[in-house]
Amino acid sequence: MEMVNVKINGIAVSVPKGSTVLEAARAAGVEIPTLCYMKDINEIGACRICVVEATGARGLVTACVFPVAEGMEVQTNTPKVRAARKTTLEMILSTHDKKCLSCVRSTNCELQKLCLEYGVDEGAFAGYKPEYELDTSAPHLIRDNNKCILCRRCVAACREQHVAVIGANNRGIDTAIGSAFNMQLNDTSCISCGQCINVCPVGALTEKDDTDKVWAALADTTKHVIVQTAPAVRAALGESFGMPIGTNVEGKMVAALRRLGFERVFDTDFGADLTIVEEANELIERVKNGGVLPMITSCSPGWVKFAEYYYPEQLKNLSSCKSPMQMTGAIIKTYYAEKMGWDAKDIVVVAVMPCTAKKFEIGRADQSAAGVPDVDISITTRELARMIARAGLKFEALPNEEFDNPLGEDTGAAVIFGATGGVMEAALRTANDWLTGKDNDKVEFTEVRGTAALKEATYKIAGMDVKVAVASGAKAAKEVMDKIAAGEADWTFVEIMGCPGGCVNGGGQPIQPQYIRDTVDLKAVRAKALYDADEAAVLRKSHKSPAVCELYGDGKFFEGYGCHKAHEYLHTSYVARKKY
Repeated sequence: MEMVNVKINGIAVSVPKGSTVLEAARAAGVEIPTLCYMKDINEIGACRICVVEATGARGLVTACVFPVAEGMEVQTNTPKVRAARKTTLEMILSTHDKKCLSCVRSTNCELQKLCLEYGVDEGAFAGYKPEYELDTSAPHLIRDNNKCILCRRCVAACREQHVAVIGANNRGIDTAIGSAFNMQLNDTSCISCGQCINVCPVGALTEKDDTDKVWAALADTTKHVIVQTAPAVRAALGESFGMPIGTNVEGKMVAALRRLGFERVFDTDFGADLTIVEEANELIERVKNGGVLPMITSCSPGWVKFAEYYYPEQLKNLSSCKSPMQMTGAIIKTYYAEKMGWDAKDIVVVAVMPCTAKKFEIGRADQSAAGVPDVDISITTRELARMIARAGLKFEALPNEEFDNPLGEDTGAAVIFGATGGVMEAALRTANDWLTGKDNDKVEFTEVRGTAALKEATYKIAGMDVKVAVASGAKAAKEVMDKIAAGEADWTFVEIMGCPGGCVNGGGQPIQPQYIRDTVDLKAVRAKALYDADEAAVLRKSHKSPAVCELYGDGKFFEGYGCHKAHEYLHTSYVARKKY
């Protein structure tokens, strides 16, 4: 590889030919501020915050797109550079709704941080300021263009997801991000993944905050308020309280939830184990009886919505299993309600999820095993963090506590659901035992691990070649689905997650500055916390879960895997949606 020698603030560094000034600066340990830049996704030089002085260039250049040359010397912190950045920030503020005290992104806002660092005058450019109505049409998101800085990160993230339902409308000072023909977001083919929220540097995009609904439920003495938490939440919640990325805070999270006032604290991992036994049973039935293959997982509501919009002819390939969140809610309001002598109508199930699409999922049809919604309220990891802070709980000082039983029991297979490939590996562990008729020592299927967007593997199970594929992110999902639609795929089983990297990188996870997103593999670090928990688990196969076994056979709640009652409570249906 041909290398180029440059100097950044007098620091000599050698970088590959074709590198940008920004990349060279990072290699030299110098951070240049950015607002629009997203590595490999949004390298457009639009915000002009990253301007620098470079030999051989006329005037200031944007570091994120300007290529280095042999012998180039770059200065990133001269008076001229600082003045240009300050002026640019002041111009951005001239049309920005500066309601920092009430903004959910206050103290975690990239614009706010830069304005403080550069000592800006927020009233330097007074004048015409466009005014916009909030777009609150979607169940998961609020768009406030009064705070938008036109960085276009959200547009790039949506395009990367192969959804591309937003873009720049109008021109000049009236330019605004929105949908074509100024449609409301809920009238588009948005899949509710929330990836746009995660990359917004300010408070222009936020999830719909449902914490007031939770506080109201907790204050209602006539209700039994039960909470369940997804596996990916424990791998990221600590980031909201300054803990290292990838810290597993399961015990402290459970303690916090109890202190918030929830009557029971259950683990969505129980529902993940339940999903696996139903899904594995469905897969085996399809294989043995000539059913539609490949069978595709249905745990991710963003992915399911993507399929309903873009691949309605392939909906028959999706497993009919509800997601773990919905299965857990269904069992709470049927089996557990019966066990406790409670009326399902008096139970409020709150789900804490890494996912904004769950806010859409709880309102889907065919998700009401007890005649009422399986789950009543879904909040994100970020919303839970805000509840903990508002309650005055010192999260880091909380003791480690365990989930309530029986719906707090889980296996290692359930824990890894939060990482791409985790559902596939969990399913293979159970299918391998059931197809071979023995308790196999092999529980690790490492070929489907890792953060690659698309992975394929073939396993010999009971004399059969079981070909599998794992995709994460709608871009990879499209690649897989195009092959299936064209009849070019010979996979038996396919796992698809709507978010790149799976749930650990969901649209409801703690927001990290773009510099961290560019330089740290959040997906891998958070996923490691889940794989470490799996490795430490005593039980690592879903069908070995005592809580799951308690539900099936011998006159128990369900007659057997895939029985009529299980289908009634734990399975669902899909609908073709009109694409815009």
